[in-house]
Amino acid sequence: MLPSGRLLTLRPLERADRPGWESLRRRNETWLSPWEATVPGEVRRPLSFRRLRRGLDLAAREGSLLPFVIDVDGELVGQMQLFDIVWGSRASGWAGYWLDEGSTGRGYATWALATLVDHALLSAGLHRVEVGVRPENVASIAVVHRLGLPEEGLRRGLMHVDGQWRDHRCFAVLAEDLRPGGYAAGGLVERLRREG
Repeated sequence: MLPSGRLLTLRPLERADRPGWESLRRRNETWLSPWEATVPGEVRRPLSFRRLRRGLDLAAREGSLLPFVIDVDGELVGQMQLFDIVWGSRASGWAGYWLDEGSTGRGYATWALATLVDHALLSAGLHRVEVGVRPENVASIAVVHRLGLPEEGLRRGLMHVDGQWRDHRCFAVLAEDLRPGGYAAGGLVERLRREG
């Protein structure tokens, strides 16, 4: 439950989400384009719901992805995922997300990222979650700052985004950070609640 009284949920993408997801993506095409990953040398083409869902389900079964949609009071407002999950001696993954333009500025991304990180580090058994943000993405920088994620520096050319290799500021949180004595003991959601 958000401070506003609205219910934010991270849940799997379901077949029944297709009309809402397709409408959301269509409305937000221009808004999301500058931040979306691309593949060098490939022409960007619209992602079909069926192909997206099949890919997410396969990666989730393989353990390399934890995919979710962000749902607020029963309305789909974006997606969030933990991707590039590596188990074994690294036990880490990267968080990524996008929101409907009309849903920004309400704390949804902050609370959703806190929920994802808590799940990954307190329940799923990962040790580290990283978040890479392009330096010019002021809104996403505000999200990681509000959560107090420690910044680890700039990674040059980290990811191909919007047709070019882009630098990213990198932030990370460890399982120890959410335990007693850590900067967010009890989890990031609990920290947000304490701070009001």
